[in-house]
Amino acid sequence: QAQLVQSEGGLVQPGGSLRLSCTASGFTLDYYSIAWFRQAPGQEREGIACISIRSKTKKYVDSVQGRFTVSRANAKNMTYLQMNNLKPEDTATYYCAARSSHIVGWCVFENAFEFNYWGQGAQVTVSS
Repeated sequence: QAQLVQSEGGLVQPGGSLRLSCTASGFTLDYYSIAWFRQAPGQEREGIACISIRSKTKKYVDSVQGRFTVSRANAKNMTYLQMNNLKPEDTATYYCAARSSHIVGWCVFENAFEFNYWGQGAQVTVSS
């Protein structure tokens, strides 16, 4: 069964760091762009970062630019979201998603309905 399996999230103090990982099972990530989304309670799902198939292009929403870093290791069939300087407003459930792509320099974190695979979600709570 093809799926994305995420690592667990956690409780982090403001200013702290956390790395989320996402592993593809049953398919290879080589021809999938990756995006990370998050959803806070009572709010709509928000795309926050994406990375193209060969890591040539990375994009971030303004609220995480400079604090979060998306990466991927195709040989391991994995993608990562490194989150630094976390703030209470980063509290949310985080999801990785994969979208079929053959374009080296292209990725998006909009149009969630066009993504083929989704991770199960990881709760990240930023609180003192």
